[in-house]
Amino acid sequence: MYRSKITGTGHYVPDNVVTNDDLSELMDTSDAWIQERTGIKERRWVAKGSDDTTSKMGTEAARMAIQNAGLKPGDIDFIIFATLSPDYYFPGPGVQVQENLGIKEIGALDVRNQCSGFVYALSVGDQFIKTGMYKNILVIGSELHSGGLDKTTRGRGVSVIFGDGAGAVVLQRSEKENTGILTSHLHAEGKHAKELALLGPNTAHWVDAIIAENDPDDLSYYPHMNGNFVFKHAVTRFQEVIHEALQSTGLKTSDIDLLIPHQANLRISQYIQQKMGLPPEKVFNNIMKYGNTTAASIPIALSEAVQENRLKEGDLLCLAAFGSGFTWASSLIRW
Repeated sequence: MYRSKITGTGHYVPDNVVTNDDLSELMDTSDAWIQERTGIKERRWVAKGSDDTTSKMGTEAARMAIQNAGLKPGDIDFIIFATLSPDYYFPGPGVQVQENLGIKEIGALDVRNQCSGFVYALSVGDQFIKTGMYKNILVIGSELHSGGLDKTTRGRGVSVIFGDGAGAVVLQRSEKENTGILTSHLHAEGKHAKELALLGPNTAHWVDAIIAENDPDDLSYYPHMNGNFVFKHAVTRFQEVIHEALQSTGLKTSDIDLLIPHQANLRISQYIQQKMGLPPEKVFNNIMKYGNTTAASIPIALSEAVQENRLKEGDLLCLAAFGSGFTWASSLIRW
């Protein structure tokens, strides 16, 4: 059986930096309030008039990943795109990346698993490669949150957290033993779906009703998050799914060379680090400067970790995510 190895990473973030002080001019908040609760100092939001979109940012991250893998766009034979914020309701952005990169009629798959989306997408790509169906798969996570946030005091509990950006990897076939993706574990618990969700628009409340009502106070069009409830579940599920991956491979927490958790909240990452007994140098966080970029957070962090030489050949990398659904996932990778 073939193995799946990450051979190229890339990321893209908008130029527009939005600091906590900038947000304090839009809503009743402060730099101290935001940092205390989330660890975030700034984030990137697409500026008005910019041509950045979810698919365009994903394309730019993909170009970087393909180049770093030593490939050309034409070498890619499948695309997997994870996002909760596509350019259009349909089609999904996978086909847009195919067009932007000038790739012939290869398949393009869209994944809707929000914060866990990239790890889910990576696991799908891994299966395609293991079975011999594809050789070079492009896996992308990209989000444009800023256009759909309630940037008033009413929405500050959510709006201060999220940022825009994209990350991508090239997943390639390898015949080398004990390398690449060692194991992946995926979970979901739908009974908590509404604790972290955007309920409208939806197909039960379709276009005619939306236009007729035109209600500016309809909060279903903004993301809702039960913050304390999500935090309690996140810190539990993160640890569970990491230990599950380690147990399935006979490895220990001390074997992890680098943990890249989904960048949901710095306090969650710090709590997991403490509970697992990992030193700071073994956990990579960049939420401080980008906020929560949902499906893009892990590939952006991975791309930066590679740039900073935080990974060397043979290192054990752990990716872990938790988010809306609830869904959670992990992947162990021998670099």
